[in-house]
Amino acid sequence: MRRALTLIAVSMLAAAPSWAQPLDPVQWTIAIEPATAPPGGATLVRVKATVEEGWHLYSSTTPQGSPIALNLRLADSDAIASWKAHQPEPEVKFDPNFQMDSEWYVGEPEFLIETQLAESAAPGEIALVAELSYGACDATRCLPPARRTLEATLVADASAAAAPPTVPSGYQTMKVFPGRKPAAAAAPAAASPAEKPAAASAGDQGLASFAAVAFGFGLLAIFTPCVFPMIPITMSFFMSTQSGEKKASLVQATTFCLGVIVLFTGMGAGVSALLGPFGMTQLGSNVWVNLFIALIFFAFGASLMGAFEITMPSGAMTSLNRLTGSGGIFATLMMGLVFALASFACTGPFVGALLAGSIQGGMAWPIFGMLMFSSGLAAPFFLLALFPSYLDRLPKSGGWLARTKITMGFLILAAAFKYLSNVDQMYQLHYLTRERFLAIWAVLFSLAGLYLLGLLKLEEGDSGRIGLGRLGVAGVFLVTALSLIPGMFGAPLGELDAYVPASTGSSWGASTGGASEGGGSRWIKDDYTAALNEARESGKPLLINFTGYACTNCKWMKTNMFPRSEIAESLDGLVLLELYTDALDDVSELNQKLQLERFQTVTIPYYAIVDADENTLGEFSGSTRDAEAFRDFLSSGREPTT
Repeated sequence: MRRALTLIAVSMLAAAPSWAQPLDPVQWTIAIEPATAPPGGATLVRVKATVEEGWHLYSSTTPQGSPIALNLRLADSDAIASWKAHQPEPEVKFDPNFQMDSEWYVGEPEFLIETQLAESAAPGEIALVAELSYGACDATRCLPPARRTLEATLVADASAAAAPPTVPSGYQTMKVFPGRKPAAAAAPAAASPAEKPAAASAGDQGLASFAAVAFGFGLLAIFTPCVFPMIPITMSFFMSTQSGEKKASLVQATTFCLGVIVLFTGMGAGVSALLGPFGMTQLGSNVWVNLFIALIFFAFGASLMGAFEITMPSGAMTSLNRLTGSGGIFATLMMGLVFALASFACTGPFVGALLAGSIQGGMAWPIFGMLMFSSGLAAPFFLLALFPSYLDRLPKSGGWLARTKITMGFLILAAAFKYLSNVDQMYQLHYLTRERFLAIWAVLFSLAGLYLLGLLKLEEGDSGRIGLGRLGVAGVFLVTALSLIPGMFGAPLGELDAYVPASTGSSWGASTGGASEGGGSRWIKDDYTAALNEARESGKPLLINFTGYACTNCKWMKTNMFPRSEIAESLDGLVLLELYTDALDDVSELNQKLQLERFQTVTIPYYAIVDADENTLGEFSGSTRDAEAFRDFLSSGREPTT
């Protein structure tokens, strides 16, 4: 259901902006061979695409059934008895927009439609109408599905040769998807990005960093009260084989680990299948998705801190436990599943956090994230099977397990407020201001530090000695809490500024007034007309910054790129305008329409330099840590583009 709703939403997006002047990187032509055929005869309709360099056209099977997959059909006609569409062999390459392998075409692919005329076709001209819907992308952005109709004339003549044309080798039959028949003479849709408009932290770091975090979560999950005590119990199960051979123990350990990995990776695959590639890349900036993630984090954080316990249904656990008593490889595999489910009371918060964060990326993110998480969780069992002597060296279960669990609870609650602040900013409620948000984080980190020092009691019997490791972690929490305090008074926080609300008194957009000051430059907010008038009066070009309140990349650029001396110097020669596009108000809607109409994209951050006559001088999409590249854009953008 979620995938269906996502696909419908994308289709609606494609049809909505009829006022736009769209980007159109794919041109189409149609021809008929032969152009004359007898009633009951056959002909071949050739539909040729010319794809601009740097762009690619998706095939009919990637992603299958979605709006960007190519759909080619002939319009219904009494003169046509039957038809069948064919496509050439597509290229299969990794798609950076959707983080998956995709099938596409570049250059000038030609598609064929075998057409059989009806025996009753009247002599004379017959209008054949080919109907197309398709999607195209370049390396950084995608267009919503476009729709086209192409018309050619076929002459029905009883005296024409009846020799049927043949489809060349290398072609494959196209699947035609019902319900996707395009409207006649529909204009191509305006551009819309496939990348993450308001990506959260996982999306900013990239798939490799997200995988590293997932693996780290798997390792951390080991040190929870549900998992750690099960290590010696589980090891004794597959170490006590009849033969006593190390090889047999290794096989059982490997099978057990596969059971754990299969279960969690299956969860990730399920999320990908439900949301699909568009859902995975577009839902990250949705206010309801951010609210849902915040609620998940609050629930799991409270669970880790002991408010309630997440448990699996007893019936399912009983059935799986029964299967483990049969012995053999299958029993070991089932035990891995039972272990994974039984540990969900403690691993659930980690799994929920990863799955929620993975929707900021492509389809591979939840699958790969769960694969890395389960690998980290299962790794100790495999290593202990190789080196069983180390089992006796493991620390004994005790109060440190409960402390680890509660400490993770504080961190997950802090993450929950991050997503809740996104909702606050998109609605422009101003309840979670920068000052309040940082105060909440400072309190949470302080409480975690005080708890680890034993000054805050959250469970009974915590009277153990404070070791150096515990003292060091507590110190990190307290230092982090103290370092947040200057940010409450407007001081910059460096990299951390990308994840917290903007200051109401800075140039970075939380204010409600028209202009703002920051970094020595004056920014006009959400007033295109005023900024353009100032550009005309001053004779300076206008820099438009399409940005967002909940956009992590946007915040990073504003707080870490713009204040740099070389960048600030280049900004002095420009009139500066920031247009927010992600708030749920009329102003943001108008800003987004302006961006879509003028620049055929709604990606943020997006920067454009225009002159007083509104001619585009330069464009820069996305964030960058290369100050020289961004400075070159600010400088070279003052010269008209060809």
